[in-house]
Amino acid sequence: MKPIFLVLILLICSNIIAQDAKSYFDSGNEKYKVSDYKGAIVDYNKAIQLDPDYINAYSSRGWAKISTEDYKGAMADFNTAIRLDPEEPNAYNSRGFLKGFLDDHRGAIQDFNKSIKLDPEYETAYYNRGIAKKELGDINGACWDWSKAGELGFYSAYEKIREFCN
Repeated sequence: MKPIFLVLILLICSNIIAQDAKSYFDSGNEKYKVSDYKGAIVDYNKAIQLDPDYINAYSSRGWAKISTEDYKGAMADFNTAIRLDPEEPNAYNSRGFLKGFLDDHRGAIQDFNKSIKLDPEYETAYYNRGIAKKELGDINGACWDWSKAGELGFYSAYEKIREFCN
């Protein structure tokens, strides 16, 4: 009877911790939406402290760190998200975006390729890969990616096509 009781207590406690981590994550998202990036980072830190495997908290904290110009910290967060779930296309897309922002367009394309391989319908990854290809002078490849992004519903990709592909 005692072992069953202890298991139930542990399950209840772990559920409470997960809810608290989610509450901090949600609070961080609300702060991020109003450009309180430092406050968002504090909340994401608390979420991660309570649940060290909270992939979305690492990714969201990475985006908040980009907004505070902590690029090294953002890269570490995206790398951690990928390490925790190597099959998560959003994490590769986020890291690819940061690599492109830091002028590592070839590295960015590798991450976008991985993101697309994991989710062939991921329109944002096609759009972002198009930007990286354009930066490397591959206009035809960029136009193809923007066309695919538009077909998948990322309609602002058509603006890039009008600007660079006609």
